[in-house]
Amino acid sequence: MTSDSTKTTVKRGTDCIGVTISFVCHDGHGNVLLHKRSDQCRDEHGKWDNGGGALEFGESFEEGLKREIREEYCADVLETKFLGAFNNIREQNGTRTHWVNVVYAVRVYPEQVKNGEPHKIEELGWFRQDQLPSPPHTTLKRMVDFARAGGVFS
Repeated sequence: MTSDSTKTTVKRGTDCIGVTISFVCHDGHGNVLLHKRSDQCRDEHGKWDNGGGALEFGESFEEGLKREIREEYCADVLETKFLGAFNNIREQNGTRTHWVNVVYAVRVYPEQVKNGEPHKIEELGWFRQDQLPSPPHTTLKRMVDFARAGGVFS
């Protein structure tokens, strides 16, 4: 992100608050789609993550959600459920970051899913919502708990 008047680069999440669309993709039968982060991701390499990405300027939450799922998983969105939002303030590699996570549950067809970002995603997997893989991304449990509280797995 740059400013025309100063031509300085502003980094979302560190120089200003970033907004990320986070999602828990599921098949409607208690299984969640997760991916293992590669060493080319910003952080948490080798950890299992639920998926998400930064909201782009001018995008609605729903547009960002559909774009990110197409980019990461090459899948169409069948159903969505808004689950909530939270402040995600933490330290990454010695730098304090601040993101607002807007969280959705999204049903997708499992047979349609494939790795759309092989440079960022080492592996894809479907897991029972009560049997998550290790090591988890720092927000994974929170995301699945959001989905449980939202009645996604009932």
